[in-house]
Amino acid sequence: MSIFSHAAFVASVGKLSQLPPEGVPELVFAGRSNVGKSSAINALTGRKRLAYFSKTPGRTQTINVFDLGGRARLVDLPGYGYAKVPQAVRAQWDALVGGYLRTRASLAGLVVIMDARHPFMPHDLGMLEWVAPRRLPLLILLSKADKLSRAARKATLESARHRISEAAPGGEALLFSSVSGEGVEEARERLEGWLPAQLAAGTTPAAGKKRPPVKGI
Repeated sequence: MSIFSHAAFVASVGKLSQLPPEGVPELVFAGRSNVGKSSAINALTGRKRLAYFSKTPGRTQTINVFDLGGRARLVDLPGYGYAKVPQAVRAQWDALVGGYLRTRASLAGLVVIMDARHPFMPHDLGMLEWVAPRRLPLLILLSKADKLSRAARKATLESARHRISEAAPGGEALLFSSVSGEGVEEARERLEGWLPAQLAAGTTPAAGKKRPPVKGI
């Protein structure tokens, strides 16, 4: 059974000091506001409203943490790139998300959700550049793929793979739809593959030293 089927809400935090203690690997989800990130998380976990999505893009400005059966955590970062968000809110986003990405030692990989109709927007590229020094496993989910024709989907995926080879070598891209279910199972398999074998199999992790934070983002 997938670890995502055990997803349970842990905390919604607005300050780094409120984050749960480090320990198990954390799978981080990021994306532009209103790109379908919450829907993607709900599809991956098989829940309808595990991750809340607002009709007002840019409204959610907290890091939401979910436990995955004690073997990992899913971390949902607040959306970025919404033009109408006040400067003060953007500054808060930078401090919260930037601090998390710079200092969190438990990061196991990054998932960036992009609208398949408009991928690799400037803020998306900024996110990839921001986290590049950490050399994290990267998966780009091209959401809302059901809205594209078969030919457009093929062209979009080929283009995305080319862009990744330039912007984030080693990263992967998948067509994804929370409506049709396309790419859901494949994404789960990719993400579980980022976890140490004993965690993916359900073995309780042994206590160990934390990795030092990576600087320079």
